[in-house]
Parts: sequence; C-alpha cells; structure tokens
Amino acid sequence: MSIQPRVWIVTGGSRGIGRAVVEAVTARGDRVVSMARGVATTAYTHADRVHEIKTDVTDTESVRRAVKTVAEEYGSAHALINVAGVHRGGRIDDLSRESWDLVLATNLTGAFEMCRATVPILESGSAVVNVGAVVGLRGFPGDVAYGSAKAGLSGMTQVLAAELAPRNIRVNLVVPGFVDTDMTSGLSEKARARIVSSIPAGRTGTAEEIAQVIVDVAGATYMYGATVPVDGGLLNSFSGGGR
Repeated sequence: MSIQPRVWIVTGGSRGIGRAVVEAVTARGDRVVSMARGVATTAYTHADRVHEIKTDVTDTESVRRAVKTVAEEYGSAHALINVAGVHRGGRIDDLSRESWDLVLATNLTGAFEMCRATVPILESGSAVVNVGAVVGLRGFPGDVAYGSAKAGLSGMTQVLAAELAPRNIRVNLVVPGFVDTDMTSGLSEKARARIVSSIPAGRTGTAEEIAQVIVDVAGATYMYGATVPVDGGLLNSFSGGGR
C-alpha cells in the first residue's frame, strides 16, 4: 500500500525562505500549498507537488477562501509554516503609521489569521512553525515595527503552544539571523558589512539553511513552544547599538 504524501501549507512560498521551504518539503515527496500574494516567477523543482493559491494573509476573507480550498481538495493539513513577511525600517521618530500598520498586519496579524483559519483542518500530530527574527528578541535601533511584530509573534507562539498541545498540535518558533533574501537585498553595503561583522560565523545565512531547520522543527514530535535560533551565533552576541 502506497503512503499518501502529506500536505503542508507555506505562506510566503513564492520566494526567499518560504520558497526554500517549499523546495525542501517537495523534495521529500510531500505536497505543498503555497500561499502568497503572487505566484513564483521561476518554476519549482517539483512543480507537480506545489499548489499555488494567491492569498493576502492580511485579509481575513482571502485567508478563509484559501484554507477552504485546502480543506475541499485535501481534507486536512500536516503542517502550517508561517513565513510571509514584510520589512519597513525606521526609528520611532521617522517611521510612518502606514509602514507600522503594514508590518504588523503582515508579520503578526497575518500569522494569527492563518493559524485561526488552519487549526480546524490540522491533523492530530501536526505542527505550526512560525518564523521570527533576532530583532524580535533583542532590540535593534531602526527596527521598531519589524521588531515589535516579531516579538508579538514570539508571544503568540508561546500561547498557542500551550493552547494546542492538548490537541496534539505542536507550535514552535524558528528565528533566522541575517539571511540573503529579497527582504535584505536593499541594505547598503556599509550596513551589511556592519551586520556581518557581528555574526560569530562570519557570514550571512542562506534560505536553504533556514528551511532545513524549519522542516526539522516541524517534524520534532516532542517540541512545544520552543524558540530555535538559526543565526550563525548572532543572537548570543547581539549588542544592539546605533547605526
């Protein structure tokens, strides 16, 4: 008797870390429903195992429709990986309310919307993995919106881990360090060099390295409410400071 592939839901699956998660999961033979505002601009390696659904995680109705499609086509899901995010830098005196709202809506409320809609179709023994950020655990000047959103995501992870454990659903947080993705490509060379100099590993991470840990955490059957840094040692050496 053949084993049916499991279904994973990945937000932000069209690029960056989300795309790397899609590639890692489908390489194992499982199926991924990739939810993002746009479709991938290049073909996935295992495109026949990827179902793309255009989804705006900040929109309750968009999320509801997407998850309903998953339920109708697959019945249930094995994992939810919340990667979708946006970054808007700025200190408190120059960050616009529009940027604040966008960052909070996408990085925190979007994960809440996805969890709320998806939990009813998650299988017993399934997992939710939220993707945080070092600045959500350590203050860094110029990241008031992003840091606040990711700190909130850390707190939400802890609460949901306690709430959903009795249903045999594991909820954990993976915290990437500085990773080369579209989100970080806009940094100046000076800013990039300063950040890299503070990383004990002496280099940036790759989306594939983060994705591997996310997949491993999703499969860890005795892990509930854990915070897992994948940051080249950055979190332990983080000192903030001006920039």
